[in-house]
Amino acid sequence: MTTVNKTSSPPVASGSPDRFGYEWSEYAEMRPEYEEQFRRWSIPLSPEEWKGRSFLDVGCGMGRNSYWPAFYGASEGLAIDVDSRSLASACRTLESFAQVRVEERSAYEINEADRFDIAFSIGVIHHLEYPEQALAGMVKAVKPGGRVLIWVYGLENNQWIVNLLDPIRKLLFSRLPIGLVHHLSVYPAALLWTALRLGIGRIAYFELLRGFTFRHLRSIVFDQMLPKIANYWPRATVEKLMRDQGLVDVQVTWVNQMSWTAIGTKTSASGK
Repeated sequence: MTTVNKTSSPPVASGSPDRFGYEWSEYAEMRPEYEEQFRRWSIPLSPEEWKGRSFLDVGCGMGRNSYWPAFYGASEGLAIDVDSRSLASACRTLESFAQVRVEERSAYEINEADRFDIAFSIGVIHHLEYPEQALAGMVKAVKPGGRVLIWVYGLENNQWIVNLLDPIRKLLFSRLPIGLVHHLSVYPAALLWTALRLGIGRIAYFELLRGFTFRHLRSIVFDQMLPKIANYWPRATVEKLMRDQGLVDVQVTWVNQMSWTAIGTKTSASGK
């Protein structure tokens, strides 16, 4: 059974690991549609490309994004997070994969060098106070020739969230007790559920959401409401973030017409 290896208490700056820990203890089940989501978020990498490779999952949450590389045949995996509830959920999710370890480590203190074939962080970097520092640690952790992948919120097609909803998150939801935020999430989730049933929203992301259960939809709404930090970056910013860390062959892909996946390759001089 997968167990948590603990390091010294890591600094987390002003992010929201405790709030996401609540989420991943409440929504800890594995769903079949999570594979489709992972495939979209990691679109530059086919399932075959994980086979026999080692990976690092930074900000693993409940472990659902480490599950699929392990399922596809990864030889080794390290999934890291800092909240005890997230780590406990990740251990349960990954307990059938002996080659994957779950450890308590901060995204700012990965403490690995030239070790992994692939380092990825899905839905985490845009919630950090110091995203460049976390990304630098990921680059350092992969071998020369290894790849680093991130998935982040895009500004494109999300201006309405940034202009209308994000101020409410900053001023209200990010400051309320997390249990209360979870309770309140049922109301916007119900509105979104109804709107989707009425056919509102034609971009790829809304088409994807239409196939989800109400519980899954509510978890997504809750995920949007809870963080203290949430950045929505245009394509150029995402590409610059990767190139500034010395990554080459950077590829940025538009995902669900609302977000960006970026992948780059480490040269022998990167991350040193």
